[in-house]
Amino acid sequence: MSKSFTHQFDTPAYKGTATIETGLFIDGKWVAPVEGGELEIVNPATGKLITKVAAGSKADVDIAVDAAKKAYKTSWGLHVPGKERGRILSKLADLIEANQQELAALESLNVGKLYKYALGDIIGSTATFRYYAGWADKVHGKTIETDENKLAYTRHEPYGVCGGIIPWNFPFGMLSWKIAPALATGNVVVLKPSEITPLTALKFAGLLNEAGIPPGVVNIVPGYGPTVGQAISEHPLIAKVAFTGSTLVGRKVLEASSKTNLKVVTLELGGKSPNIIFDDADLEQAVKWASMGIFFNMGQVCTAGSRIFVQEGIYPKFIEAFTAAAKQVGSAIGDPFGSNTSHGPQVSKTQFDRVMGYIESGKKAGANVLVGGEKFGDDGFFIQPTVFSECKSDMAIVKEEIFGPVAAIIKFKDESEVIEMANDTVYGLACAVFTENVGRAIRVAHALEAGMAWVNCYNSVDTNVPFGGYKQSGIGRELGEYALETYTQVKSVHINIGTRL
Repeated sequence: MSKSFTHQFDTPAYKGTATIETGLFIDGKWVAPVEGGELEIVNPATGKLITKVAAGSKADVDIAVDAAKKAYKTSWGLHVPGKERGRILSKLADLIEANQQELAALESLNVGKLYKYALGDIIGSTATFRYYAGWADKVHGKTIETDENKLAYTRHEPYGVCGGIIPWNFPFGMLSWKIAPALATGNVVVLKPSEITPLTALKFAGLLNEAGIPPGVVNIVPGYGPTVGQAISEHPLIAKVAFTGSTLVGRKVLEASSKTNLKVVTLELGGKSPNIIFDDADLEQAVKWASMGIFFNMGQVCTAGSRIFVQEGIYPKFIEAFTAAAKQVGSAIGDPFGSNTSHGPQVSKTQFDRVMGYIESGKKAGANVLVGGEKFGDDGFFIQPTVFSECKSDMAIVKEEIFGPVAAIIKFKDESEVIEMANDTVYGLACAVFTENVGRAIRVAHALEAGMAWVNCYNSVDTNVPFGGYKQSGIGRELGEYALETYTQVKSVHINIGTRL
């Protein structure tokens, strides 16, 4: 039997009670881990313990995979018509919506993100489940003409058991990106939430039976990467793994997935995205979008616009305005549930130390700190929004993903120079261009080596538009119709209707 956890919220943003089970969710039931491990869950705003939840192991993954395989063969997969899968996913979306404030409160408590943004994440996740519910009966193959003696057609069939490994920066959002398209296409799932931020995944698990998801179709196994993550990546009965996280860990997942059965792997990894501001940009709008692009979620965003390239004609004005914007964000650091808070903590002490290490690296390398560059307060894991100027291409703060509220501003002369500078990275997740010249906007967006390009905006993501990157930023796409391709395999069927030997 698992234990439960209840937290009473009495904040300006949310007043109410949240209750979750703290065990593993396997085969439609709450169970204790085989080896009895626990994870300590910490509030990043205070540094204090929230609760403890069960930590799974390889043995628990084995049990979850067996339950998933059985469910795929008997109560899901090709046994359940797409329209019925869609109906169940729609019911699940309704339940998420009904519990959205409680889910957002848990997300904010666990991750440290502002409650209003956590609520936006939950609303977006609800839309993701509804979107893929609509796709469930529309995954079609093709009839292919060959000759009059043969009928040939294709079927888009599910893989079966899929593994999902999700990060801590958008826990519920990434859960929806993995589970919704997998279930819509008939797959079953064993999901590992981050060991740092499992609370909303556990709350979600408590809604599955009520939604009518058959036992074993979705299994939630919290635990550490080297144990649960490794077990999912290596398991011979898991046919496909979807991972979101760092490029370093993505390499490990890809390597582990090749050891037993050559799994299909989709990876959504890191980024060092360029945000290019041309002389003719709307300066006020460019500053606002650039600020949101790097400081949103305390910079803990894979698409964060952490390299800001500014054309020399507006460089002084941009520096002045952007510095003021960063100071404005930093003027209201504090409780994520506060009504006026604009900037919360990093997710953990480990992440806090990592970001502060990069800030010190930038200072030692000779970059100029325009604003921030220090921790904030004595409690929790708060870092001031930080802006560096006088940045060189060989500095760690320019080359490496920091995953924190740290912007590096770089001056450029012309279009050709900035394209070369922007593409000088091992990453290729996202990019942005700010200009009033339509031709330049299209030309530069096409020239940049990234899977996503924004023009006169930043971090604008839609459920029906694919998300993913080039180079070492990942393999495959999530969201939109494109995600369905990563959860289905194509079977060609040849039927002889006339040829005789």
